[in-house]
Amino acid sequence: MADDTLHGQMASDLRVLITSGELKPGSPLPSEAQLGEQYGVSRPTVRRALQTLEQEGLVSAHAGRGRVVRDRRAMVYRPQQEYEPRRSSTMDRFTTVLSEQGRQPSQSIEVAVENAGRMIAQRLGVPEGTPVVARKRVRFLDGEPFNINDTYHTLELAGGTAVMNPEDIPEGSNVVIERLIGREVRAVDEIYIRMPTPDETRRLKLSTGTPVGVHYCTGYTQDERVVRVEYFVIPGDRHVIVYDRVHPVETID
Repeated sequence: MADDTLHGQMASDLRVLITSGELKPGSPLPSEAQLGEQYGVSRPTVRRALQTLEQEGLVSAHAGRGRVVRDRRAMVYRPQQEYEPRRSSTMDRFTTVLSEQGRQPSQSIEVAVENAGRMIAQRLGVPEGTPVVARKRVRFLDGEPFNINDTYHTLELAGGTAVMNPEDIPEGSNVVIERLIGREVRAVDEIYIRMPTPDETRRLKLSTGTPVGVHYCTGYTQDERVVRVEYFVIPGDRHVIVYDRVHPVETID
């Protein structure tokens, strides 16, 4: 049997073992040498099969441990969750909800003043290149980077406020800005499906070939001032997006 055919067969065999539960999350896969001997193929063919499984989100590579079966529990991404009542005065909604599910959430936070790129500038309503405040977060679950949540505000509004502090703000940076210009009353959501940029790949440690969902959310006050632009990057191999929708009741005169 040709190496190309055996590459597919090897990936298929391992996929069945993983999806059936015979190989459980955290279980090590046989080494490249063992698989090469078992299937009678070259090391490059083995690596090609394993890379296929990595791209499908079924296995991950760990230094010193080789490849192991990934925990395939997806994170439920619910954009409407930001307006649900808070249940903790010390943790944001992301941390609260996932802690209650028995998972271990964490996040890294950076704050920077940077020149707005085209996509952010258009949504903030400022010229491209205008200095803006960026609160950049990578959210982790059980030690693995799960998504990016960056929030952008104009420097005019955010400068000198708690938004500039690279620490968690349990109430959210948006509330800090709302106190200055008024409550957010509507938001525009835009969702794009694409391949990640090199920076997104680096921040999320994505395997080659992993697509992402990109969610831009722009919030406005009653007088159409922009409260925030949020930029989420959601890896396609570890998320399910859930929207709750309420249907209006039709009335007939």
